Amino acid sequence: MPEKSLNEIPRDLRALYTRGADALQRDNFDYAIDLFTQILTKEPGLYEIRKALRTAQIKKAGDGGRGFFKKVFSGAGSSHLIGMGQLSLRKNPVEAIQIAEQIIAGDAYSGPGHKLLAEAAMAAEMPKTAVLSLEILAKNSPADKALSLQFAEALAASGDQTRAENLLAQLRRQHPNDNEVHMALKNVSARKTMDEGGYSGLEGGQGSYRDILKNKEEAVSLEQEKRQVKTEDVADRLIKEYEARLKTEPNNLKVLRDLGDLYAQKHQYDRALELFQKSISDASAADSAMDAKIAHVRLKKFDHELSQLDNTSPEYAEKMAQIKTERAAFQLEACRKRAEKYPTDLQIRFELGQLYLEAGKVSEAIQEFQKAINNPHRRIQSMGYLAQCFAKRGMNDMAAKRLQEALKEKVGFDDERKELLYNLGCIFEKMSKKEEAMEQFKQIYEVDIGYKDVAAKVDAFYSGGG
Repeated sequence: MPEKSLNEIPRDLRALYTRGADALQRDNFDYAIDLFTQILTKEPGLYEIRKALRTAQIKKAGDGGRGFFKKVFSGAGSSHLIGMGQLSLRKNPVEAIQIAEQIIAGDAYSGPGHKLLAEAAMAAEMPKTAVLSLEILAKNSPADKALSLQFAEALAASGDQTRAENLLAQLRRQHPNDNEVHMALKNVSARKTMDEGGYSGLEGGQGSYRDILKNKEEAVSLEQEKRQVKTEDVADRLIKEYEARLKTEPNNLKVLRDLGDLYAQKHQYDRALELFQKSISDASAADSAMDAKIAHVRLKKFDHELSQLDNTSPEYAEKMAQIKTERAAFQLEACRKRAEKYPTDLQIRFELGQLYLEAGKVSEAIQEFQKAINNPHRRIQSMGYLAQCFAKRGMNDMAAKRLQEALKEKVGFDDERKELLYNLGCIFEKMSKKEEAMEQFKQIYEVDIGYKDVAAKVDAFYSGGG
């Protein structure tokens, strides 16, 4: 889940943020925390909101919030939440983030809470969010090597390579003979060189080497020597180094998976999949996140094959249709197998229901959504999808009932609520219940006249055409 900016969220959530920011300025911490938490429940990827939430929590805790007894007993009453979070970490990192926030809500400085949140945020590809928690942890344990490595990795992933490099350079001075620290520093330095050198622009065919080099005489010299700088050189060098490490550390899961990521970036999907599969076979426990990643890489392989098709070829349309059919079949079957392997993972059940519905397998979709409805983070969406399934079967009364139940549980007036109201209105139209249908459309009309064709429906009703 990529992190989002405030500009990417609906207006109603931006309004909540404004109210929360005002409350924070007035030191009304409880109200600010409540508003920020509401937003993050709907949009977990909002880094600015999470940063504001953390500020409010820390200010509320104050300097006295970390006294001796607080330190000793911190997390003692939340051990069950920590256990739940660890179970969710591999299966559903976003859910683990929300569990971690429950722990931190009771103690803004909770070590276990921030550790869980940092791990879950990195798994969910939210590095800035991870940095927020790792910064707190690092201040409390500056000599923890593993924590410093984790902190540097998150900083680099968030785009702050300079800070990551400085942190690792300091760690290298403390551990001069540590190969893990040495490799981490080398990788971050290479990434920083690529970013600062502007090589990413060259990879896309933009800019020139003269633009990158500040010294024009050096540019001329390089051109005379016919030297070329290739962005892939860094990735190739890292692959060589990881392949060498793999010979001496064949069961190192991190090396296997990092090397697999590098091969996937270079579109060498078969080798990437080989490494990922080996990392699973070498692991002591099932890993649903890695199973999902393997499926994702295989889908990227299909997408790469599509991108390589010659659109001038007379067989282009046929080959494209064939690959797309194979892709859809694989995606459904892979998700079905994951659901069999992890039968209690309700997130997978939700994804499988979506795929069944897209494939026109309505009965199978209903079965999966009826299970996914027990996932509190997918409950309302599952109700909405169940309504769609029932409507496709002509069971409009059952569809309307599900939508009404979802609306009772839905908090706020965001796009999800509009969608539920709109679909309920359409169901009522099919049932020839014009008055009930119009009640749904009018609720949307009052707050968003531009939503779908609501304006046309309401105007037609009042003009007598409805």
